[in-house]
Amino acid sequence: MKLNPKLILVLGSFFLFLAVALGAFGAHGLEGKLTEKALATYKTGVQYHFYHGMALILVGIIQQVFSNLNLEKVALSFTLGILLFSFNYYLYAVTSIKTFAMIVPIGGVFFLVGWAMLSVKTYRSMK
Repeated sequence: MKLNPKLILVLGSFFLFLAVALGAFGAHGLEGKLTEKALATYKTGVQYHFYHGMALILVGIIQQVFSNLNLEKVALSFTLGILLFSFNYYLYAVTSIKTFAMIVPIGGVFFLVGWAMLSVKTYRSMK
């Protein structure tokens, strides 16, 4: 399936919906049930989930405005970052299973790769 600009916008909107829902669950459903450290871990997952959900919206808009840029891999990288970083932080915070924590940096690398690709593609399009 090709990640066209409209699908990227749908994906970003869906991830933002999930970020709000999971953030509310963390704030209201997990407070008092998790340690402060685990709750902080969960909140970090939510924070980066929001940032990169918004990044997907931005990528979808940029792709529509500048159709010569192919930002499909950027969107895929942010999506994988959310899944591997944020969702594993959620799972680690709730379960304390270290395997989830060990996957988190891979998601962080996907975030970095996405931002680097966006920067390079945008720069190259200026030439």
